[in-house]
Amino acid sequence: MKSSRLTVAPATAQKLARLGLVEPMDLVLHLPLRYEDETRITAIADAPYQHSVQIEGEVRQCEVRRQPRKQLRVLLADASGAVWLRFLHFYPSQEKLCAVGQRLRAVGEVRRGFQGDEMVHPKIHAVGDNDVLPEAMTPVYPTVQGLNQSTLRRLIGQALALEDLSDTLPAALRAELALPDFADAVHTLHHPPPDCAQQALALRRLPAWQRLKFDELLAQQLAMRILYRQRRHGGSPRLCGDGRLRQALLAQLPFALTAAQQRVLAEIDADLASPHPMRRLLQGDVGSGKTVVAALAALTAIEAGYQAALMAPTELLAEQHYLKLRDWLSPLGLTVAWTSGSQKKSERQAARAAMASGAAQLTVGTHALFQDDIDFARLGLAIVDEQHRFGVGQRLALSGKGGEPHQLMMSATPIPRTLAMSYYADLDVSVIDELPPGRTPIVTKLINAARRGEVMGAVAHAVAQGRQAYWVCPLIEESETLQLQTAVDTHVELQAALPGVAVGLVHGRMKSADKAAVMAAFSRNEVQLLVATTVIEVGVDVPNASLMVIEHAERMGLAQLHQLRGRVGRGAAESRCVLLFEAPLSDLAKARLKVMYDTTDGFEIARQDLQLRGPGEFLGARQSGAPMLRFADPEADQPLLDVARNWATRLLAEHPDAVDAHLRRWLSGKEQFLRA
Repeated sequence: MKSSRLTVAPATAQKLARLGLVEPMDLVLHLPLRYEDETRITAIADAPYQHSVQIEGEVRQCEVRRQPRKQLRVLLADASGAVWLRFLHFYPSQEKLCAVGQRLRAVGEVRRGFQGDEMVHPKIHAVGDNDVLPEAMTPVYPTVQGLNQSTLRRLIGQALALEDLSDTLPAALRAELALPDFADAVHTLHHPPPDCAQQALALRRLPAWQRLKFDELLAQQLAMRILYRQRRHGGSPRLCGDGRLRQALLAQLPFALTAAQQRVLAEIDADLASPHPMRRLLQGDVGSGKTVVAALAALTAIEAGYQAALMAPTELLAEQHYLKLRDWLSPLGLTVAWTSGSQKKSERQAARAAMASGAAQLTVGTHALFQDDIDFARLGLAIVDEQHRFGVGQRLALSGKGGEPHQLMMSATPIPRTLAMSYYADLDVSVIDELPPGRTPIVTKLINAARRGEVMGAVAHAVAQGRQAYWVCPLIEESETLQLQTAVDTHVELQAALPGVAVGLVHGRMKSADKAAVMAAFSRNEVQLLVATTVIEVGVDVPNASLMVIEHAERMGLAQLHQLRGRVGRGAAESRCVLLFEAPLSDLAKARLKVMYDTTDGFEIARQDLQLRGPGEFLGARQSGAPMLRFADPEADQPLLDVARNWATRLLAEHPDAVDAHLRRWLSGKEQFLRA
């Protein structure tokens, strides 16, 4: 870290960089995890248990014991009483510091020990005649190995003194929200005064915290709004079809579009007809019919003389899409190409040639579509399924295939409103909020794994009635740490337990052709029970399957459980989902399973999933490339988010200089809020 005013040694700079601290302003915004109150002295007799306090006294006894293990024991006394300081790891310098007669201050938690009250590994320092108590609480910062608190405090103090902390927000905005000045806010959070409201500080409710949260949310909203405007000025082909292929597909489908699908399709059509690149997020619950909407959007691109590409995160899902779209579009005289990393070289070369020449109007694939040697003749529309599983760089690579195509991103993991407002503010969002008619609700049951035999009996009963079932296992081979039942072993077990049932097996390590063969047999009801890993969580559509059994459901997240449950309930027969769990359950596992039992609404499940996991884990930030907020929580701080959205519009229109200054402060030297 180096500027004209602050210089840091290279070794220290490397450690700082691991914390994301590259510029001096990063240090200013590196806020404490907690605080130690060294502004007051507590009498030893009054020190409460299990609370960090500072005591002061004279060393009455200092000894090194070697039984039951080597340790340094120091008896510290004041006028009210005495307490033992115990160090299991210590240096000769510490032993020297604790000489009898030395006056010490110690900071730590008092607890009951075998030989009286004690502090284990307190922070200690000698007290001189002229020592005074600090005027502010002592900050404790997040750090990495080799970077101690004193170094961080020194560097942060220098940054606070040297950096320009003048306000970037207009006075009217600060007055409207009663926000403190930026400089006052950061100084308060680094060095809160002794009379600071401790609970409000810990819960991040101080006005200083509100200021930092608002600034961060405002920076994100401004960046997203600017990105959105830039995109609206970009150029993409107008995709206006004549409807001929669309009408042909709709005529051959055995169902009619729902009103929600028609509404969403109209929104997509308006974007495709625009000369600006579409970036639309299509949300819909499991089974709501996103794939047919994507197919109809692709037909518009094809009618306009362009190609379309659909990308999925797993080979099984991509292959399922390919088979479905091929069945739909081949009768219309269209060529659907398929490309994946596991294809034979000759097949891959043929698919790439068809894409490059324009012979393939639609291509379906996995991340193989990102490779540099893949070219399209005239790509007009890129469709990304389960978009949150792809990184920004991957989506950008697809965008670069033949100009600036329109993009339709689909997600069956509904995004709660607060996250959509925050992390997807640069996208237009469409929601299919209606399921096709004729679907019967799925009944969810929670069953202890000890009753596994009864569940097998339920599978046999379902098959006897002509229905089919899934049996899902989390792993395909033994794990010494988790000891989960494997799909391979379960397949053998169920074959033996259900001799009259055709049991198939699908897992991620099978060859593509073998997986396709098993899935085709299951679709034709030649396989009645499909044992699988979670590779089937999306894309599989077998209406005759009415029973889903999920092993070790307590180990899975809500989104994955909801996706798996959505593989049944696609026909008219009553469907059930059995969540097998191993007792005892953790509090988090109980909460997840209760949500699954209480509701089948994907949007409600997503909302509760967000509360349980937080936005970073919910969005899969490292995979998606979505920037995480460090201080604000979109759910808990929704009122601030609403105000930030409104003020972002006003600042862009009325205070462009303030916008530039604010973004420079918040985007300098760290992960950018701007997303592809």
